[in-house]
Amino acid sequence: MIESSFSHMKSVTSSNAYAPFYFGWLVSGLVGILVVTYAFLKWQRKASINWIKAAAKAKKKVLKKLNVPLSYHTWTEEYTNGQHPSTCCVCLMSLGSSQTLGTKVSLSNTPILSCAVCGVTAHSCCFKFAAKDCKCVAQAGFSHVQHHWSERWVDADNNPEISAFCFYCDEPCGFPFLDASPAWHCLWCQRLVHVKCYAKMSAESGDACDLGNLRRIILSPISVKEIVEEPVSGGKVLSSITEELIASSVRGQIRRKRHRNKQGRYLLNGKSQDSLDAKAVFDYVLEAIVDMKKPNNQKNCDHFLKSGKTISIKRDLNGLTVNNGGNGIALKKYTVVDLSQDARPLLVFINTKSGAQYGPSLQRRLNMLLNPVQVFELTSSQGPEAGLKLFSNVQYFKVLVCGGDGTVAWVLDAIEKHNFESPPPVAILPLGTGNDLSRVLQWGGGLSTVEGQGGLRTLLNDINCAAVTMLDRWTVNVKEENSNKVLSKYMMNYLGIGCDAKVAYEFHMTRKENPEKFYSQFLNKLRYAKEGARDIMGRTCSDLPWQVWLEIDGEDIQIPKDTEGLLVLNIGSYMGGVDLWQNDYEHDDDFGPQCMHDKMLEVVCISGAWHLGKLQVGLSQARRLAQGKVIRIHVSSPFPVQIDGEPFIQEPGCLEITHHGQVFMLRRASEEPRGHAAAIMTEVLVDAESRGLINASQKKLLLQEMALQLS
Repeated sequence: MIESSFSHMKSVTSSNAYAPFYFGWLVSGLVGILVVTYAFLKWQRKASINWIKAAAKAKKKVLKKLNVPLSYHTWTEEYTNGQHPSTCCVCLMSLGSSQTLGTKVSLSNTPILSCAVCGVTAHSCCFKFAAKDCKCVAQAGFSHVQHHWSERWVDADNNPEISAFCFYCDEPCGFPFLDASPAWHCLWCQRLVHVKCYAKMSAESGDACDLGNLRRIILSPISVKEIVEEPVSGGKVLSSITEELIASSVRGQIRRKRHRNKQGRYLLNGKSQDSLDAKAVFDYVLEAIVDMKKPNNQKNCDHFLKSGKTISIKRDLNGLTVNNGGNGIALKKYTVVDLSQDARPLLVFINTKSGAQYGPSLQRRLNMLLNPVQVFELTSSQGPEAGLKLFSNVQYFKVLVCGGDGTVAWVLDAIEKHNFESPPPVAILPLGTGNDLSRVLQWGGGLSTVEGQGGLRTLLNDINCAAVTMLDRWTVNVKEENSNKVLSKYMMNYLGIGCDAKVAYEFHMTRKENPEKFYSQFLNKLRYAKEGARDIMGRTCSDLPWQVWLEIDGEDIQIPKDTEGLLVLNIGSYMGGVDLWQNDYEHDDDFGPQCMHDKMLEVVCISGAWHLGKLQVGLSQARRLAQGKVIRIHVSSPFPVQIDGEPFIQEPGCLEITHHGQVFMLRRASEEPRGHAAAIMTEVLVDAESRGLINASQKKLLLQEMALQLS
């Protein structure tokens, strides 16, 4: 077909008489198509903005009649990108143009402010005039949750978390063709409704919101009560709340991003600050308290008005705030009350420093889908204890850890220290580099996998119906020669000594020196491979068989002479998905299959970094050495060691690995009948415990047996 078209054009253009005519016709046609396309896109943009304006005007009329609890927006400064709405929520103009200068600037370089709770955006010169219409996270005392309708700032095609059809008439809410009605979406249940359908829906079913399909894992705002401690006045302020606490609270949420198109800046009086001085913020807060009057019904964000300007301090939702009394500073906290019996709220922890550092944008998206009170950011100054304390009176809840394997271990340690009678099971949203535990539990190998499987909403639905399984945890006692001190660490994935640990150690040190360069999971793996290539040439661990002795269950195990690394395995994934034990293959030994909850460990050896590379691409196999319950590794000279990806240098001494206990984990239910059966049985057991038919110990034993039978 193409060849015939070319031959036809050649025959036509070969005639000197008709060539100018046909070329002119062709150019005119192409120009016409471009003009029509440009006009259509421009009309589409104008129609979309008019659509949003109509929805905003209609909402103002309806909002006066409703008694929906409202809050102030919590602003952070960022740069425009495709994940943000393209319209300012105040002036309803495009965010692609600068409103102060009146000239258009590059979209990627335009500073905007985004609400970390509901996701709306505004120009830096408009945000101070934003209406108080953000969703209220604490509504204890209300009889039910009401729909919190908002303009549809983001297209459903760009945000799979939002439905594309009207909740009332089931007609699409996608494109503003001709006389199509504008649409609102609820900030709690994420449902869409046409503005013209709202009156009918309200008359038939009222404005009560059931929180949508995620109702069981959303912490209902009517079960969240705000607690404001007594204000501290005058000279007692400095002694009660230190300057460091204020600076930590502000820095914990208004965070400067360190790489391209993700850089953020602090906002004071609408001006950007490259750094935040603790005393300056403290003095500014005190001065504002004296000079201004605050509205009595302020709930979630602190706005100080002075000389016509606004300061908005974004903070941890369980952290610092300023009381509206005007005479002192108080600490605002939350507590969970009157939770429904069938609720299984999800406690979310996000490590913004993990892997590709997607934490800030992920936190905003989770705040939009859930109650922001149940989403916690993990920092060097705030661990999981704050979230676990909030949920300490919740009998049944689940935990989602957004981070790498190291973050998961951090949260599991904190859960163990709290001694819950019925410990919460843990799911994983992988943000690290390897994400081996997440792969074993079927949650994927990275955030791109989650996006490819339907986005965050699908992930949260899968967590809601996931099966509970068990994971062995192991204690690693690190002893050094000529010392009585014993350093104890925990292991849940694997332990390596030798060449693999050396590669991990060099990678870790490089990332520690230049953390801003490690923002991409793919590039992180390339850097890991680069360190492995260096070790291929150096072979610094070639003397391992003569410097390391292996003892398993009291029996000495001979290490092959070509060994440059030993690996002790608890799960069936290593180095980003490599199965070293290979249960599905036939072997000429009598070892049993590997299982992450059989209280047994597997030991394999590798013959260098080149062998690691071949394992990664499936061109080789690791050599299986032994299985056992108590493993001792004796070292006669310094060797690199890594435990779950955390490397260190082991001085001459001994590593002793013993079983510590088991923890509850959530496994994504597979499409196989066993997967659905495990999920159903998990829910049956939890329901039986809540009704008092079985106790926590009996439930744990039954879950252990079920995990063994269905694994």
